[in-house]
Amino acid sequence: MLRSLVRATATTNSKIQPWRVAPTFRYSSKPAHFLKPDPRNPGAAATAAIAGQAVSDRQERLRLLAEDDKNPSLDVGPSGRPLFTSAPSLSHLARQHASTYFKFTKEGLNSVLPEGLPMGMVTEFQESMRTALLVRQSFLDLRDNFRRVVDPPMWSTNAKGVKVRKQVVLDGPVSCGKSIALAMLVHWAREEGWLVFYVPRGKAWTHGGFFYRHPLTGLWDTPIQAAKVLEDFLKYNESYLKRLPCQIFDPIPLGEGAGVGWLKDVDSLAVSEGTMLYELVKTGIEETHAAVGVVVRLRKELSLVKDMPVLIAIDQYNNWFTFSEYEEPVTIRSCRPIHARELTMVNAFRSMMHDDMMVGAFSHSTAVGKLRKDLPDVPVDARVMFPRYSLEEAETVCHYYLRQRLIRHEVFSEENWKKIYFLTNGNGTEMRGLLPHMVS
Repeated sequence: MLRSLVRATATTNSKIQPWRVAPTFRYSSKPAHFLKPDPRNPGAAATAAIAGQAVSDRQERLRLLAEDDKNPSLDVGPSGRPLFTSAPSLSHLARQHASTYFKFTKEGLNSVLPEGLPMGMVTEFQESMRTALLVRQSFLDLRDNFRRVVDPPMWSTNAKGVKVRKQVVLDGPVSCGKSIALAMLVHWAREEGWLVFYVPRGKAWTHGGFFYRHPLTGLWDTPIQAAKVLEDFLKYNESYLKRLPCQIFDPIPLGEGAGVGWLKDVDSLAVSEGTMLYELVKTGIEETHAAVGVVVRLRKELSLVKDMPVLIAIDQYNNWFTFSEYEEPVTIRSCRPIHARELTMVNAFRSMMHDDMMVGAFSHSTAVGKLRKDLPDVPVDARVMFPRYSLEEAETVCHYYLRQRLIRHEVFSEENWKKIYFLTNGNGTEMRGLLPHMVS
């Protein structure tokens, strides 16, 4: 068992809540009360009227979509093909299902991805008013890559010449679907029974909370983030961790607690034989002084798990190759920005120079800037360019938005949707924003 520690209470700022899918899409049927008309300000009255009309329009659209769901004949894509795939899970998807939509359930998403969903996925669900995502060939290629890693004999006869990568960095232009593809990959891997360490917001590891330099390592500890990471990891993987024993028994060095300083006369946490990974993670959650050390130890333990496939999936991975929000005082009037690689947790998880399965997705929405092609600690062939919508995919997307009443039937035409596709260069976010304004 783990040696008992004096429990320390960490004073933290309010925790960032993960993005989730609401049980239902709720929109008030009453006018927006937060914009009450002001007789002395005609502009405010007009704004309130517009807001009230928008709410009314969405309510009407919800009602019409509920009626449409009773008519399966409306679920038709380009050239009369089915708009939605009949595959029961992401594991059953094949090449013939590309450019169709896969239906998720709100409960299933929140259960399989309790760490939270990428913002792009949440926005897509809210705007389309349906929890469905486009099955893209680029996602199927990503999924099959890791499937080949785990089960190579199954693919050896038909996939000659296909390069298999254990480490992948998803790169590509803005709004090409990298974060959504990563979340779908995690969803698939967990359906397959894998142990997945999923970080939907890598930027959170380099921003906010307390930070302290550890005197033994010279790196900067972030105990608040460490506890949150362990809590998220436990949400889905608890049953697995209760069956997996620790394989490293060296003492875990303790650090400074979040807002409570150091423990007196205790500088390490002993790990005895028979300790399960669940107990290790729980200790890191409950003892703020051990949180960062447990995260570092967990990374080493994940490399030693042989009972099931292990995947490390990091979104906003590019934030780990630039400067963090933290600064170290140098003189009375100056500070030195602290690079992400100097943070203990980032230092433990950033490298891809190992034999473990790991995938990181760049997120250009975090405004990190362009990084050099040869990233440190990343294999030169790990980077995969993720494409924007192809013309075939864009056609399916437009028919889906037509089905979901984002586009009016009277103005929809092949010429019109192609104009928007070429105007946006296949940018999914921009297409979704412009298609409702299509005119004849």
